[in-house]
Amino acid sequence: MFAALPIIGCGARVSVISKGDGDKGLVVVLPGIDGQSGRNEDACRAIGSGAAGMSVELFDWTMPLCFWTNQRDESRNRRMASELADRIAAYRSEHPDGSVFLVGHSGGTAIAVWAAEALPSGAQVDGIVLLASSLSPNYDLSKAIKRTREGVVSFRSERDSVLLGAGTTLFGTMDGKHTEAAGKVGFSVPDSEQAKGAYGGFSEIRWNPSMSGTGHDGGHFGCLASEFVASHVAPLIAKRKWDRNIIASSR
Repeated sequence: MFAALPIIGCGARVSVISKGDGDKGLVVVLPGIDGQSGRNEDACRAIGSGAAGMSVELFDWTMPLCFWTNQRDESRNRRMASELADRIAAYRSEHPDGSVFLVGHSGGTAIAVWAAEALPSGAQVDGIVLLASSLSPNYDLSKAIKRTREGVVSFRSERDSVLLGAGTTLFGTMDGKHTEAAGKVGFSVPDSEQAKGAYGGFSEIRWNPSMSGTGHDGGHFGCLASEFVASHVAPLIAKRKWDRNIIASSR
């Protein structure tokens, strides 16, 4: 039986936050460079409460207290993503009808995207949710989108100006660009018709003042607020099929 392990590979730690029915599906939550915390554990529980019996795991890919390494060691981070891809493939082998969703926050969005890219040929996850992504705006999401059944949804906020504005401009994004991050200014969709087609499964949701009522003030960690996750993220996962109506309801 597929089970969570406390430590796998070269340091990733997996915690089962909400144990559900393996046949119904798996949600893997990727924290930011700060690693596992009460904030992202609460976000996992909010997902678990609304995810219709799916298991929710926190995949801590970080090295404790090594914030610079976690943000900028792309080689190591891609190895962590490959481990997650192997884990997803193992789950898919045992539960072929189970749904798989990835939810990344900040630096964890890069791990989610790179894990999708690293999946074996023909393998897919159902969907990817990016919260306050610290990838660069011009990062090419097309390969990750192709490895999903429903697409990629990115939540961004122009108010996230400290960590995803000044911070990534000074220290670099997860993919090594010195610029404001996509979680602040949005991902750039290419202009060519062919490229636009490859982004057909991509949706972006901007922070708006109404989200403050759910605990999301537009700052970097606001998107982890339990009520925000319960009202804007968990329904995407519970619905499983992403159409215009379900995306619109998360705005």
